[in-house]
Amino acid sequence: MNTEANIARFRESYTALRLELGKVIVGQTEIVDGTLIAILAGGHVLLEGVPGLGKTLLVRTLGEVLDLSFSRIQFTPDLMPADILGTNLVMESPDGRRMFQFQKGPIFAHLILADEINRATPKTQSAMLEAMQEHSVTAGGELRRLEEPFFVLATQNPIDQEGTYPLPEAQLDRFFFKLLVGYPSGAELSEILHRTTENIRPELNRVVTRETVIELQHLVRQVPVVSHVKDYVVRLVLATHPKTATAMPIATQFLRFGSSPRGAQSIILAAKVRALAQGRFNVSYDDIQAVATPALRHRLILNFEAEAEGITTDYILAEILKQVPKNAEAVAA
Repeated sequence: MNTEANIARFRESYTALRLELGKVIVGQTEIVDGTLIAILAGGHVLLEGVPGLGKTLLVRTLGEVLDLSFSRIQFTPDLMPADILGTNLVMESPDGRRMFQFQKGPIFAHLILADEINRATPKTQSAMLEAMQEHSVTAGGELRRLEEPFFVLATQNPIDQEGTYPLPEAQLDRFFFKLLVGYPSGAELSEILHRTTENIRPELNRVVTRETVIELQHLVRQVPVVSHVKDYVVRLVLATHPKTATAMPIATQFLRFGSSPRGAQSIILAAKVRALAQGRFNVSYDDIQAVATPALRHRLILNFEAEAEGITTDYILAEILKQVPKNAEAVAA
């Protein structure tokens, strides 16, 4: 299949997913696009917002329109790692012999909804680390591979709410995107009431199969990125590293740590998906700028001064995107 046909197929699948999600999700265009971009790039998503904004509904709906196995894990303070990964149980065979048999936990699915992930203790949160990074788990004394594709779409409440535990930095870094779910507008709230308080039940269709998801992910990897665009990503990430020669002054003033290399990887892959979704087989500066904030906001660690003054990582990234020139020649000048 030629390049034009591949791009057309990608756009068709992407549009079909958006349309199906739009049958249930009102507004939240940036959140829907961000979630689809992460999935087609093969990454995990962290959705943050106060309760009742549709985070869980979005992920559950996505599980219905993708022809993938779906599992929901409700994170609570008493949830244990074995509740996620699975455990060995003593089983009795027909002839009366007893043996250990591994019972898989809910992590063994293609699409995982980790609901209110920051309400579980750090010990339980850490059980997700290996699965998210290696797509495997060590359970029952054995290394067990997870079936591809594998995505974790996690929801969390703002960390200043009672009963929440901040996610460890190492786990945050495993998320491809962090998306902030805001309140609906007046018109959107009116439409939500119309859909949810009347006898309206949209019929959802499974529009993308497991095989198609894998094929689209492979296509994303084939999109070329020219050297000067890739260099721009490198300079953006280096600009977040405080107290280095490449740091922006705002990063040195307000950050303890900058982005890891995973941040640059996420930007490049997300920009490739965005380009394909718009019918292009090349990545532009606009693609990079559009995806940089959700790819980096959770990878920057604020210092005490920033927290005291109410400075957010989004504000810092907005300033860095303004100040870092697109062309390397401008840096040399």
